[in-house]
Amino acid sequence: MAHLHPFKAWRPTPRDVEEIACVPYDVINVDEARTLAEGKPNSFLHVIRPEIDLPEDTDPYNDAVYEKGAENLTQLLSKDILQQEDEACIYIYRLIWKGRKQTGIFSCVSVQDYDNEVILKHELTRPTKEDDRTRHILTQQAHAEPVMITFKDDESTQKLIDEAVKEDPLYDFAASDGVTHKLWKVEETAPFEKAFEDIPKLYIADGHHRCKSASRAAAEERQNNDNHTGSEEYNFFPAVVFPMSDMHIMAYNRVVHSVPEGFLDQLNEKFDLRAGADPEPSSKGDLSIYIDGQWYGTTLPIADNPNSVEKLDVHRLQEFLLDPLLGITDPRRDKNISFVGGIRGTQELEQLVDGGKVDMAVSMYPTSIEELINVSDEGLLMPPKSTWFEPKLRSGLLVHTF
Repeated sequence: MAHLHPFKAWRPTPRDVEEIACVPYDVINVDEARTLAEGKPNSFLHVIRPEIDLPEDTDPYNDAVYEKGAENLTQLLSKDILQQEDEACIYIYRLIWKGRKQTGIFSCVSVQDYDNEVILKHELTRPTKEDDRTRHILTQQAHAEPVMITFKDDESTQKLIDEAVKEDPLYDFAASDGVTHKLWKVEETAPFEKAFEDIPKLYIADGHHRCKSASRAAAEERQNNDNHTGSEEYNFFPAVVFPMSDMHIMAYNRVVHSVPEGFLDQLNEKFDLRAGADPEPSSKGDLSIYIDGQWYGTTLPIADNPNSVEKLDVHRLQEFLLDPLLGITDPRRDKNISFVGGIRGTQELEQLVDGGKVDMAVSMYPTSIEELINVSDEGLLMPPKSTWFEPKLRSGLLVHTF
């Protein structure tokens, strides 16, 4: 069974929430973070992207970055613009984007559940990013950002959510990207905790490195605590847990920096391309390729008797095109391939090719939430950059310190 762990969150005053709350650390680069935080000394970007307050040539893994993040968090918590709850609570968090609502439970979840595979993953994590996030957690003595988790729809849990949102929210604001964020506090947490005892598995949607880093940080804290009991706050980390029917996945597209001369002819010979295709594929198994100033459509082959990973379009692209035709055997490390989130649109793919920055772009059909669940349940792993979730959670709404 899964465990929800109410916590004494630090949260902005309603007056200051719009200035403090920010986009997650991993959807923007340092230059974008500097621009977004300009003129906003209380933006949570100073905590999750503390390198913006250091010289531009600072190594992102320099000790000074982690120390600056801890300093910025301490300063922010010392101001009267944030307050800590007197009692442990959970929250209901709703995002509204383009007329679509996504509502989940903002709570802490258990490191033990992650370690014991009650919380299932579907991606590999990279040691460098693990090390980075773990150092931030340990230096700040806090989990500054939540992960996004999903679960199979449950009627009793949904009734509790629906009842909670009948009250007035703590926060209700529209961010600059057009996403409306609403948050409700739930003080009577026992019904939610009880409901989750009947939920056998949780599934990581977005935030694999933060989950793994929370586990590593807890292990280090445990090792340094002779009186460890398992109830310490470092054994839990914040997450927003959504019913899977609420989740929205966009495509995660690919661009190839260099292709051989005459590659379009090679593609046409193998895949029977259709010229003038729509930039966005309309069904699973189809993809659109932009090369030499034009869109081409095709249908991907599929392996015989495929497992849940081999059915994925991103796997089929890798198996039948990227590896055999371009020698891209490890897309995690190959510098000839990059990834473009679907939120940026196919126009960006065209601009990258037409501007000479890349030779070819591939527009994918989105992976479904059902495919993600199937892969996780089978204990398999997706190729890198298989899913792009929108809308993104806002950072700085609720902070978990330990």
